[in-house]
Amino acid sequence: MKKLWMVASLASFFAAGAMAESWTGTISDEKCAAKHEAASANDVACVQSCIKRGGAPVLVSGGKVYKISADSKAKVMSNLGQKVTVTGKMDGDTVTVESVTPTKAD
Repeated sequence: MKKLWMVASLASFFAAGAMAESWTGTISDEKCAAKHEAASANDVACVQSCIKRGGAPVLVSGGKVYKISADSKAKVMSNLGQKVTVTGKMDGDTVTVESVTPTKAD
């Protein structure tokens, strides 16, 4: 019985570690990054332009800039330059996005 309890405890510990996290911030581009944190109309236009010219989208949150994983880029494209809450998993400085929800601009 003790072994069963220990296995169940370890399994729940690892399952909790695999759960998604959330970050609130702005979807910007790699060149300008935190410069567009305000998410104004000008910021949206600049980010869209930079991405259109080949720049990579990034998440700016809490004063830090996080890369968006290659397989997650399509999920943020409709929110370029906007404030969002991103749910996903972090690996180093790269976020694998599960979902993106627009938030109100300050």
